[in-house]
Amino acid sequence: MGRFLPGARASALPVAILLLVLVMMVPIPKQLLDVFFITNIAISLAVLMVALNARKPLDFSSFPTVLLFATLFRLGLNVASTRVVLVHGHEGEAAAGHVIEAFGTFLIGGDYVVGIFVFAILMIINLIVVTKGAGRVSEVSARFTLDALPGKQMAIDADLNAGLLTPDEAKARRIEVSTEADFYGAMDGSSKFVKGDAIAALLILAANIIGGLILGPLSHGMSIGDAARTYVLLAIGDALVAQLPSLMLSIAAAMIVTRVASTHDLAGQIGTQFGASRTWTPVAVILGLLGVLPGMPHFVILPAAAIAGFAAWKLRQIERRPAPVEVAVAEVVDPSRIGWDEVTDAQQVNIDIGYGLVPLVDERRGGPLMGRITGVRRQLSKELGFVVPQARVRDDINVGPYSYRIVINGVCVGEDQVSPDDMLALDTGQAVGSLMGKTVKDPTFGLDATWIAKGDADAATGMGFLVVDPGTVIATHLNHLLGSHAADLLGPDEVQSLLDGLKDRAGHLVASLTPQPLPLTTLTQVLKGLLAEGIALKEFRRIASAIAVAAQRTQDAEDLLELIRPALGALIIQKLCGVREPLRVMTLEGQLEGLLGQAMRADTQRRHVIEPDLGRRIVDALQRAAQPLVAEAKPFALVVQPAIRVAIRKLVRTCLPDTPVLSFFEVPEEKQVEVVAVIGAPGALPA
Repeated sequence: MGRFLPGARASALPVAILLLVLVMMVPIPKQLLDVFFITNIAISLAVLMVALNARKPLDFSSFPTVLLFATLFRLGLNVASTRVVLVHGHEGEAAAGHVIEAFGTFLIGGDYVVGIFVFAILMIINLIVVTKGAGRVSEVSARFTLDALPGKQMAIDADLNAGLLTPDEAKARRIEVSTEADFYGAMDGSSKFVKGDAIAALLILAANIIGGLILGPLSHGMSIGDAARTYVLLAIGDALVAQLPSLMLSIAAAMIVTRVASTHDLAGQIGTQFGASRTWTPVAVILGLLGVLPGMPHFVILPAAAIAGFAAWKLRQIERRPAPVEVAVAEVVDPSRIGWDEVTDAQQVNIDIGYGLVPLVDERRGGPLMGRITGVRRQLSKELGFVVPQARVRDDINVGPYSYRIVINGVCVGEDQVSPDDMLALDTGQAVGSLMGKTVKDPTFGLDATWIAKGDADAATGMGFLVVDPGTVIATHLNHLLGSHAADLLGPDEVQSLLDGLKDRAGHLVASLTPQPLPLTTLTQVLKGLLAEGIALKEFRRIASAIAVAAQRTQDAEDLLELIRPALGALIIQKLCGVREPLRVMTLEGQLEGLLGQAMRADTQRRHVIEPDLGRRIVDALQRAAQPLVAEAKPFALVVQPAIRVAIRKLVRTCLPDTPVLSFFEVPEEKQVEVVAVIGAPGALPA
């Protein structure tokens, strides 16, 4: 049976709307009218209880819509009851049903004058006090919530980039912020429903009274007095039956919009904040003083003062009780059991520091390192096109006091020493003179550097040195190592996140790419290969399009990588030269390329290995040719035949790791090329 409940819930609302229209248009018997009145009161009570038990406004996010339907239902009943009162009112007080009769006789004692005043008081409370206040609170809440929406979105993005939130948590937070803005905007509009309902109640009451005074004498031969007593009593009873649920809904709306998010419901929140002895002690004292004044009702005020005093004394006794001590039950540890947390490390990136560098990460002492690391991750994530994992800093007794070690996936990829109380002055080639201090090499670029005192920083800057603090040294080294090992940071989870992000913009492209024809593991290998050669994934849509086309020819990761590179040529060379600048390239002499091509074709196992002696001579020639360009910081590329690109890339990586190796097909036809060197034939290479 449970399988049919969702369908029943989906069809219940249209059926209810249809019944509401029938109630307005079709005359209904008074017995059914009594049932609808009781149902209306029950719905209002249920809404009030839900509002009381909500811990935050969004727990009752459907309230604006519920308020609309409840108001329409009550107005429909008013139309039906008005028809019954005016048509059958001459038959007596029970002509409109027992509910209206009970409200007209029991609550107001059968006196329509009293009923008019009771109804007027309820209208003042509902319309002027509760409804007006709730509407003002809704308006202000909606305005401030919408104004704060951009700041909340930016805070969520900042926490996501800092690694404090997972993508799923950030998505849930964004949905919650958007829902909150929609809720308060809807509440601002729905408060007008309550106000309009109160005004409609006044108009319906006037219509019933005027209609009864006209129909009684003219249609039923009643005297003016009898018509006034009968119809006014029925009209007042009808108005009170409708006004009581309206008042409960107004109170519920006021409670919802004035709630502050808390872990308690409304009763628990109020009880917690009023449950302090210092609150009730002054109340007891002031009531006691009032009780002894002459002329005061002593038998009323003094008992109230005694109750307040007893409450204050009881609360003070509770506050003085010692906090319950939770006795931790020592868990019996099995010495033979080894847990997974003892042998695995969930963090991909770790920075191990010695005890002397702890002040750099102590935020209480203004340690700058953590903020620098977050900035490095944010900037690198933008450059690489995926979220770089969070880096954990931990002290290690196995590391020297002023040393640090950068570990990626369990492998130490870099280490050095810094002086936490000094500054590092780097000689970028423009410095004049020398400095007093400890001479070292910059861990990132290998530049000559000197650790100097902080007081000498201005003088060193004036001499042309680049002066940085220890935190910047470590952060810069981390940035360089993360960029060079970006392929080690990318896994199937990150690739799936890239696909999920692309699916919203190019769903058909993702569907044509994975899981058919390419599984996620193969796609991950291809993307890791791009990162290993310095090709970022920022333009993931273009990369995915190239992979989807190449996947129609092969599903081998290495072959796919070579097939898509020509389509990404413009992305590769844009880091080497400007749009109007020529691309500086080195090439291999034709005879040498032919010799290497024959060797690659004979390599059936695809090891892409060059004969060691020939490889050494090629490397020496490349280094000599590249030395002037490196000295002038001019980027260049080595362009070779497609068949030998992989082998040359493996060879060049050992001596010029930042030099891209391209095939001829990867250089766009319209790009101007400047050949800066040609590596000669095997016989011309130095022995």
